[in-house]
Amino acid sequence: MTIQVGDKIPSATLTAMGADGPGPVETDELFSGRKVVLFAVPGAFTPTCSAKHLPGFVEQADAIKAKGVDTIACVAVNDVFVMDAWGKSQGVGDKVQMLADGSADFARALDVELDLVGRGLGVRSRRYSMIVDDGTVTQLNLEEGGGYEVSDAGTVLSQL
Repeated sequence: MTIQVGDKIPSATLTAMGADGPGPVETDELFSGRKVVLFAVPGAFTPTCSAKHLPGFVEQADAIKAKGVDTIACVAVNDVFVMDAWGKSQGVGDKVQMLADGSADFARALDVELDLVGRGLGVRSRRYSMIVDDGTVTQLNLEEGGGYEVSDAGTVLSQL
């Protein structure tokens, strides 16, 4: 069943680029005792993700964090090197933590897989944003199909 408001984020290991190279990011540690805005995109360097979704969160990062958010994180079913390069190309800096879900394990655990095998893109994640307070989903904005209607930074900001 797809993750819903009131559900706990499942335990999973994501990957982020650190000063010493790729390293694990445990969801239990990322979300425990913190307020986190997490958003997912179908893929790094893809048109809507690069032109609208990620840039919106970069632009609104200060306003979002001013509402008590500890971390803003972006996750995609891409490898950590792609996520790092995409973050650098978008000028993310320390505003958004770039997380790789290389094998779609986290997407599967949330039941938000997007099957793009027929388009040669493999299994990805649906586009969404969520607010997570101490590991519990308090807001969920899950897009239908390939839409970009409800998961943007402005919607999240209005929900905080």
